[in-house]
Amino acid sequence: MAARLRLRLDRFLLAILVAAILATIVPARGAGAVVLSNGVTAGIALLFFLYGARMHPRDTLEGLKHWRLHGVILGFTYVLFPLIGLALAFLVPIGLLTPALYTGLLYTTLLPSTVQSSVTFTSIARGNVAGAVVSASMSNLIGVFLTPILVIALMNASPINPSGQASVHPEAVLDIVLQILVPYVLGQLSRRWTAAYVTKHKKPLRFVDQAIIVLVVFSAFSAGRREHMWSQVSVVQVVGLLATCLVVLAIVLGLTWWLAGRLGFSHEDRIAIQFCGSKKSLATGLPMAAVLFAGQPIGLIALPLMIFHQAQLMACSALAQRYARPDEDADAAADAPTA
Repeated sequence: MAARLRLRLDRFLLAILVAAILATIVPARGAGAVVLSNGVTAGIALLFFLYGARMHPRDTLEGLKHWRLHGVILGFTYVLFPLIGLALAFLVPIGLLTPALYTGLLYTTLLPSTVQSSVTFTSIARGNVAGAVVSASMSNLIGVFLTPILVIALMNASPINPSGQASVHPEAVLDIVLQILVPYVLGQLSRRWTAAYVTKHKKPLRFVDQAIIVLVVFSAFSAGRREHMWSQVSVVQVVGLLATCLVVLAIVLGLTWWLAGRLGFSHEDRIAIQFCGSKKSLATGLPMAAVLFAGQPIGLIALPLMIFHQAQLMACSALAQRYARPDEDADAAADAPTA
């Protein structure tokens, strides 16, 4: 199961990488860029409509029964992560990250958790799968509304960005409403007619999700190529970004595990807290960035999220297999023949 998951995720990440490279080499220009931009706008609206159609409001109500577990996970996602993002403005050496890269890093810390990988890794590690399902679903349900608010509230106030470069302007609120919130609410309202269809056609619709995200990446890197994006960042800054992402991930993975233990959670709950509380959603983050940062260097802003996403998959895959191994060894010992 773990191998199949990694293969499936790797294909998606490979498609994103190919789209970024292709757009850098052969970017969309002129009329093609206009058509692509309109396609991305429509695709993002469709994506959030599908998100709304998939998520049952009952998930949030159900989560209230296990408020301690879900409260800790949401606290890591929407309190600790943003605080770390803001602290990086003071901790990262001046010049190591451009304003656009730091904006992307801060934006990454404001995103909801993932659903699929959080739940799957929790299952592999034999953690609290039911808790992971509800927490990850709640995180995404809340994030559709909370992430844009956090972005607008915190981005312009960032001390590394006093000039307002690569920030969110108030005019973006209308785009957020029209391209994200309205489609999402319509999806929720349509569940009476669409829920059975989206459940039955889960795999084809997941391909639609991924195709839209790949299109967003191609559009973002096409715009970056036209605006000479890579001339604005050095190799040292990219390496610095990679190191920063790895440090942030290591800190959050360590804190989620340690604090869950200090609060008296069971081993199974600690696994769910670590995997759900340390993740950031590429599927939600890239389309939302295209709306929030329209007209800005989205390619550079999206780069930290793409790096962090790959790092979290690799780290959590290793941790999940490590947590599962003692149980597998115990099962093997129990099944072994005795003399």
